[in-house]
Amino acid sequence: MKKLSAPPQRPDPAVSLAFQALTAAERLAKSGLRGLLIWQIARTALRLGFAATAAMLAGRLVMGGAVDPGLTAATIVLLAASCLAGLAADRVQASAENTVSTGLRGSAGDRLNEMPARLLQSLPVGSVIVSMQRHPEQVAALVVGHRAATAMMAAGPLLAAGALGFVSWQAALLIAGLTPVMILFFALVGKAIRRRADAQERAFGRLADQFADRIRTLPTILANHATAGEAAKLARRLDTYAGKTIGLLRIAFVNAGIIDFFASLSIAILAVFLGLGHLKLATIPGFSNLELWQSLFILMIAPEFFAPFRRFSEQYHAKAEGLAAAAALDRLLGAEPVAAKTLPSLERLRLTLPAKGLVAIVGPSGSGKSTLLRRLAGLEHGGMQGAQPLAGTEIAWVSTDSYVPEGTLGEAIAWNAVAVTRDRLEDSARAIGLLDDALLPGGLDARLDKGGANLSGGQRLRIAVARATLAGRAVLADEPTAKLDRETAEAVRRTLLAISRSRLVVLATHDRDLAAAADITVDLTQGDAVEVAA
Repeated sequence: MKKLSAPPQRPDPAVSLAFQALTAAERLAKSGLRGLLIWQIARTALRLGFAATAAMLAGRLVMGGAVDPGLTAATIVLLAASCLAGLAADRVQASAENTVSTGLRGSAGDRLNEMPARLLQSLPVGSVIVSMQRHPEQVAALVVGHRAATAMMAAGPLLAAGALGFVSWQAALLIAGLTPVMILFFALVGKAIRRRADAQERAFGRLADQFADRIRTLPTILANHATAGEAAKLARRLDTYAGKTIGLLRIAFVNAGIIDFFASLSIAILAVFLGLGHLKLATIPGFSNLELWQSLFILMIAPEFFAPFRRFSEQYHAKAEGLAAAAALDRLLGAEPVAAKTLPSLERLRLTLPAKGLVAIVGPSGSGKSTLLRRLAGLEHGGMQGAQPLAGTEIAWVSTDSYVPEGTLGEAIAWNAVAVTRDRLEDSARAIGLLDDALLPGGLDARLDKGGANLSGGQRLRIAVARATLAGRAVLADEPTAKLDRETAEAVRRTLLAISRSRLVVLATHDRDLAAAADITVDLTQGDAVEVAA
């Protein structure tokens, strides 16, 4: 064996993949949040105006006074305007949250597209699905709905207290005195809700990962009659997630109940004080010697004072879920790539890959076989200075993650091939054992689900091998015989050797028999050596 060596290259510089979901969402929410706050403040002001005119109108009716048509018209107009403002606020909130979730999902998609193939492949499928479907909406609810509720918790009570101050500053002071108690309660409950939301998010992520894995391996599960056992495992995961969800909702309901308790208590105290004043049973400053419409106004405004707190309590779990979702997105999309190993530069070794023949990349797990193969294919960059050996060359990729279109087995094999006859399709499928597969009944007409969801990894790999025989291109294969039974592995070896007689086949493998048949062996055991077979 002839051994060539070269000084090790520098590792690839780490590419920062920091992803700040919350920062990106806040930037997207700025315009919509401003519009939402304007409409919500307008709705509150209009509701206060309606409360004032309605109290005056009711007071005059009860006391037998003359009813001013202008006052009646003003009451109706203010009620209609407050309803329209509320409708506009809800629409602006829905539009703003949709803008944030759509933009955040687009940014997440771009980040996934920018990831190196090896890093992308290492991400849990279930977590990726959850992050793209569920998390953007949760973050959007945080930066729009919850932030608006937080701002209104300051603006709303101030407007209500200011309106009460024109009638009775003592009444305004009484209900304002309960505000610090509620804020303290929010602070105490918030930590518990955040912990429950984090636990719920982790449970859902584990459930999604397990479900996606079982869907991917469904043919193997069916073949081994393991459906009942896997269903039981999924049921346990689902029960765990349901328990975490109920725990979160339980605290949220308690939180809302406490707010309602404080609101009801304060309104009841106001009603008692006002009643005692009207019945002349007690003289209470600010509550005695009031006109009926003033007392009605106080009782109508008091719920408006507490409405923002109630809305904030309803949105509190949205904060916990949004923060947990943003953290999950950051962990998933901000993952740093595994430090690239020092790989031999084929160009610096003055080693030219032949036009045809079998080249085997060997070495222990973690030595960089798959990384080198992906860089030869142009799927990853870094660690290889100069032009890549297969740059600009059309290739056929063979691995357990090869693309499989929806349709028939024949269409999957013929994908991206030109003018292939049915006889050639049958020959390539038969050579690799696809026509004898009991889990693919119907031969070339066997139906394949979208993305090959009903295929095992071995079946997907064999489809890629059969496709490679028809492609007429150089072949790059990643562990083509791994996890295959003896007969199927031997069929794959024979097919790849047959292809290598007319084309270049480069493969990363642990298969000693396949490596022994190679014309050139790239050994990454030492990280800087290439052995060329005699």
